Amino acid sequence: MRFVIQRVSESEVKVDGETLGKIGKGFMVLIGVCDSDTKEIADKMVRKMLGLRIFEDEQGKTNLSLSSVGGELLLISQFTLYANCRKGNRPSFIEAGAPDMASDMYEYIIGKCKEQVPVVEKGRFGADMKVGLVNDGPFTVILDSDDL
Repeated sequence: MRFVIQRVSESEVKVDGETLGKIGKGFMVLIGVCDSDTKEIADKMVRKMLGLRIFEDEQGKTNLSLSSVGGELLLISQFTLYANCRKGNRPSFIEAGAPDMASDMYEYIIGKCKEQVPVVEKGRFGADMKVGLVNDGPFTVILDSDDL
């Protein structure tokens, strides 16, 4: 499982011109799932993400977590995080999770986040989404379950 976490001052996702999710200060997270991912892996990833202390405190140090700043979440599914570019110039996506399983895992992650974060917005699994954001910093962190 892979999460690309961007600290944002605002972010939104649209499908066919309709805004599906919009947040202020918080994390915009791209979520990639592979076939070997489990709910236990998702739990570990969510715990790590929500525990990240990447917001600045009064001294300008990155010491505060999402909950410390009343931050919000925008969660976007993105199978292209499992693009394999080793051979040739056209990425292969065979390492990405099967759509049904990946969709279920994405919804599971959303549910787990909603247990702890008051504002959790989302995109639409499998849709052609337009994502806008103002990356605060910029500050981007990549979590890979293989590294946890």
